[in-house]
Amino acid sequence: MSMPILFFAAGMGTRMGALTETVPKPLIPVAGKPLIDHALEIAAAARIERQVVNLHYRGQMIKDHLRGQPIIFSDESDALLETGGGLRKALPLLDGNPVLTMNTDAVWKGPNPVQCILQSWRPEMEALLLIIEKPNVHGHLGKGDFRINGDGRLHRAPEEIYTGLQIIRTDVLGEIPETAFSMNLAWNLIASRGGLYGTTYPGQWCDVGQPSSIAAAEAMLDV
Repeated sequence: MSMPILFFAAGMGTRMGALTETVPKPLIPVAGKPLIDHALEIAAAARIERQVVNLHYRGQMIKDHLRGQPIIFSDESDALLETGGGLRKALPLLDGNPVLTMNTDAVWKGPNPVQCILQSWRPEMEALLLIIEKPNVHGHLGKGDFRINGDGRLHRAPEEIYTGLQIIRTDVLGEIPETAFSMNLAWNLIASRGGLYGTTYPGQWCDVGQPSSIAAAEAMLDV
C-alpha cells in the first residue's frame, strides 16, 4: 500500500535559537545529514512515491537542497498556515485521500515508521497517529499527548507521545473555518466521533526541537 505524503518543513524553528537564524530547521545536520534527509529516506524506503514538502521560512534553501529529486513543493511563503492549514493547502498536490503527514524535526532508530503505520491502517479509521511510550523517547520536553485504549482509540492524556507521523482522511479539513490552524483542531473533531486511533512505535525516537536534542539524537543513533 502506498499513500501520498506531506513533509512539514515550513516552521520557523524558533526553539533552535541561533542555529536557525540563517538556516531553516529541516537543513540542520544530525548525524552527518540534514534533518529533512532522514525523513525523506524513511519515506523512500517505504516506497512512498508522491512526496510533497511545504515551505515558508527560508524555503528557497530547502528547494535548492532538494533540487533534482522528485519532490513537489507547496509554497506557503505568503503566510504561515500551521500544520492543519498547510495540509489543506497541499491537498491538490497530494492528490489522494487518505494521506500521510510527517514532521521533519525527528530521527528514528528501529523499524521503518512509515511501514509501521501503513501496516496498522484500517478502513474504519479517520486518523491514525504513530505514538511512542516515554521510555523510548529522547530529546522531548513535553509531558505526553495521548492515552491509547484497548480498542486502539486515542484520548487526550499526558501519557504516550505523538511522533509527528500520521495517516488522516482529509475530509475533516473542510469542517474547519480558519485559514491557519493546528492539526489539533482536526484531531479533536475526529476524536469526538470516535475516529482517532493510535499505534505504538516499537523503536526509539528523538525529537530534535532544540539545540540540546542534536547530541541526544546522535547518541541514540550511536554516532
